Amino acid sequence: MRKRCIAGILTGMMVLSLVACGSREDSTPDTPVSVAGVTQVPDEGTQPDGEAEPTKAEQKPDGEAEPTKAEQKPEGEAEPTKAEQKPDGEAEPTKAEQKPEGEAEPTKAEQKPEGEAEPTQAADSQAPLTIQSVFAQNGMKAGTCLTTQMINNSYLADLITANFNSVTMENAMKPDYILDKAESIATGDIVVNFNADMAAMLDWARANHMAVRGHTIIWYSQTPKWIFHENFDTNAPFVTREVMLARMESYIKQVFEQLDDYGYTDLFYAYDVVNEAWMEDGKIREEMNYWYQIIGADYLWYAFYYANQYAPESIDLYYNDYNEQYKTDALLKFVDTLVDEEGNYLIDGIGLQAHLYTGDDLDNYLKTVERLGATGLKIELTELDVSLGTWQNTLAATDENLKVQGRYYYELTDGLFKLVQEGKVTMDALTFWGFADGLSWRKDASPLLYDTMYLPKYALYGVLQQKEKAGY
Repeated sequence: MRKRCIAGILTGMMVLSLVACGSREDSTPDTPVSVAGVTQVPDEGTQPDGEAEPTKAEQKPDGEAEPTKAEQKPEGEAEPTKAEQKPDGEAEPTKAEQKPEGEAEPTKAEQKPEGEAEPTQAADSQAPLTIQSVFAQNGMKAGTCLTTQMINNSYLADLITANFNSVTMENAMKPDYILDKAESIATGDIVVNFNADMAAMLDWARANHMAVRGHTIIWYSQTPKWIFHENFDTNAPFVTREVMLARMESYIKQVFEQLDDYGYTDLFYAYDVVNEAWMEDGKIREEMNYWYQIIGADYLWYAFYYANQYAPESIDLYYNDYNEQYKTDALLKFVDTLVDEEGNYLIDGIGLQAHLYTGDDLDNYLKTVERLGATGLKIELTELDVSLGTWQNTLAATDENLKVQGRYYYELTDGLFKLVQEGKVTMDALTFWGFADGLSWRKDASPLLYDTMYLPKYALYGVLQQKEKAGY
């Protein structure tokens, strides 16, 4: 039913060698700054002194064992709340990005001399580079994760609209946020109920001409345990396989029906149907994965089978995972199983979370992207950030370390563009998991494009493909 036949794809497969933002900054500058055409480089040491090292490390250096619960909440952390809201009394940003001292005032060269004909391309040639304009040159959307904190802060909202044309809800579309226990108990069937934060962000996306990635439906984490029990009561036994399959189908069906009922379907171009089902050793995730424990390994096939039935053709269906460079063989085997009785894929794309480190082997990562792209499925980097150092040893945000990060972003972006240009990978979007270090879930490792004061880093210029400003 989906677009591609696996037989033709496997014939052309190439064999080569070979995970949110939601944490908020304690304060923001007082007044807005320029959001395009940035010219400054960052100050040293943007990582706050004395902060604890990150606990959600998701990467594994060559030869070392990989952590298995990379994206779960740290032990003892409270269930997710609407933490994205800007705290009362939070200060507005300062003018941190104003023109450096001594820089010449712009000339009047762009102005049309009296009597001269209107130029045809001058305006475009003088327009500042933005992330979305650079990616558009390669037929790709540029995205970021989104929170209500961001859309309620005009400075942050302007920064997003200047640079991105795609958004992913950081939390508001996850199972914990859209499954309604009281209504499920009352009706006897699992009930999806979209929340106010989700609606506010989707309305904002429409008003600002943003496309949307859906994230996520079937996941072992941030999924309420009550959905797996009889009468939706965690003190009762687990339901049977047949009941859980029926609940899964109802859940998936309601997600796409409600998008249509509320008039949001046209915003979406992709949806992560299943998230993080595989381990680095090639085995299916079992621990805390009640979908697997009750239904069995074929829960994955049924998830895409139901999504394929109820999702409109305009929304591509994705499998999404982290540490993809260590799971490549497992992912290649897995997607081969997601076919219908006629051999057509039930899946449209593979989402690579791309939670990387500057110490990661970039050539190996690009080979991973190329191998997965050889399936003929679309490939998207869905949660990109590049932390300083390695997952065992993050580094301070010194000028030299930030230059290394800038070069890494430059070469990663350049390498992806080349794969697309050469026809080796079909990639229509790339999403960063945020844009400023102070808003990142990995803020201690300074992983993003702007620092905690929203000043541009070498990393930003790397993404913009401005090599002379990217730390070289």
